[in-house]
Amino acid sequence: MVLALLVAVIVLDQAAKWWAWRHFSWTRINSGGDALTGRTIGKWYADPVTGAVLDLLDFGLLSFAISVLARGRAPAAVSVPGALMTGGWGSNLLDRLGSHYWTAPGSVRGVVDFIHVGGHYYNVADIFIISCTPLLTKSKTPMGSLVRPR
Repeated sequence: MVLALLVAVIVLDQAAKWWAWRHFSWTRINSGGDALTGRTIGKWYADPVTGAVLDLLDFGLLSFAISVLARGRAPAAVSVPGALMTGGWGSNLLDRLGSHYWTAPGSVRGVVDFIHVGGHYYNVADIFIISCTPLLTKSKTPMGSLVRPR
């Protein structure tokens, strides 16, 4: 179930980015961070060298999170929002690792954002991240129980 949810979020997000790049003039490429990470970390992500190093670190962290979720030890109240949130992070990471060449040909390295809310731009993956993170953090399951052997 976890892997199916991950794949569903990634496919939905990547397809929406592909479509938006071709149909919305306001679509943006986010080559750095956002309001949560701040300008300094955003510059690190935008830089070709430090951005690549951070992407590798992100890949490692996401791989660990996916392996913990996929082991099936967590209740659905944890595994479902965890899989949806991780799928969102994974899809955004795929943009930075090169899928933006397919979703937004001719663009610079970064994440495709097209949902304009206030002064900010988001994408489908961001919606999963923003909506599922509070659900995961409000879970009553202790995080230690997710990685302990049965």
